Amino acid sequence: MFDVHEIIIMKIVCDNKIPFLKGVLEPYAEVVYLPGAKIAKADVADADGLLVRTRTKCSSELLSGSKLKFIATATIGFDHIDTSYCESNGIFWTNAAGCNSASVAQYVASAILNLAVERKFALSEMTTGIVGVGNVGSKVAKFAESVGMKVLLNDPPRARKEGEASFVSLERILSDSDIITMHVPLNMAESDRTYHLCDDKFFSAMRECKVFINSSRGEVVKTVSLNKFLESSPQTMAVLDVWENEPEIDLELLKLAKFATPHIAGYSTDGKANGTSMSVQALAKFFGIKDLANWCPKDVPKPADTVIKIDCKGKSREQILLEAVKFTYDVLGDDRRLRASPKTFEKQREEYPLRREFKIFKIMSGDISEVVLKILKDIGFETTVNG
Repeated sequence: MFDVHEIIIMKIVCDNKIPFLKGVLEPYAEVVYLPGAKIAKADVADADGLLVRTRTKCSSELLSGSKLKFIATATIGFDHIDTSYCESNGIFWTNAAGCNSASVAQYVASAILNLAVERKFALSEMTTGIVGVGNVGSKVAKFAESVGMKVLLNDPPRARKEGEASFVSLERILSDSDIITMHVPLNMAESDRTYHLCDDKFFSAMRECKVFINSSRGEVVKTVSLNKFLESSPQTMAVLDVWENEPEIDLELLKLAKFATPHIAGYSTDGKANGTSMSVQALAKFFGIKDLANWCPKDVPKPADTVIKIDCKGKSREQILLEAVKFTYDVLGDDRRLRASPKTFEKQREEYPLRREFKIFKIMSGDISEVVLKILKDIGFETTVNG
């Protein structure tokens, strides 16, 4: 075990945009901070550990010849890590599974409720198909069920492991869903392949779909197929947070999308704090740094006001829910910024504003129905009836 008082000769290279990290590892190692996309072979050659986000491609090209023993990504996704190479070369790797799942669910909730109010959808009369039911998909399913939607789940790996009773085929999702939302990892292998899962065949089978959402990985969708589908199917609205070839996104698809955002669905401050703490704790466990075993960021910033007061008179259930969700996060703001300046895609991610999840907000209302109050509580708000 390492002790804070010992002289420790260890080098850790870190993405300089990982929040809350600076100063944490310095008592135990030499720490080098670099832009994630610019971390190069020479930077990691003599490093013991690497803390990254999605923009660092941890391939054999980067890793070969290094003395690296440990890689952590402060993200749910890990398709930027060549896991086979790591495992074959004695490099332990880990991701921050579930760290920003509530943030992505918040994003999806904002998109769905904005569309429901704009198009006057009664959510209780709609069916949501969720493709990929891991940490994120499960939370999106809970939101959909809480607002009264019928929910269909598709997750072949889980169905094989747990039995098919709770899951349906992708064909059923495509034929019966009003809203289809993608929450799969990017998998290039033939088994459970998700690369270009959403292709011509996929979109041609979408019978009733009014809303298509992708907040998983851009390469899950074949851009030319979605462009062609949206041009010929104006009844379907696309909500896109992820894109092929980020940050050089397809401008035609940007025009066709109903809501378009720069890969920020999981960018709540809570999600970032979770990702950093999970990465630091994993590093501490691997290298035996006892003092950091349970480390979490302190003093995570909050917005000035966390109390939501709603006057429910004359408002539909969807309007009340949107008002509450919009107080915490509104997808329309991120959509406007991206459309105004698509070339600053990466800068918008790097300079993303403070955003907190539902759990820190309290709903106060004297005229809110018990049904709506229960929905708000179920999706994560603290609730108080203020008579």
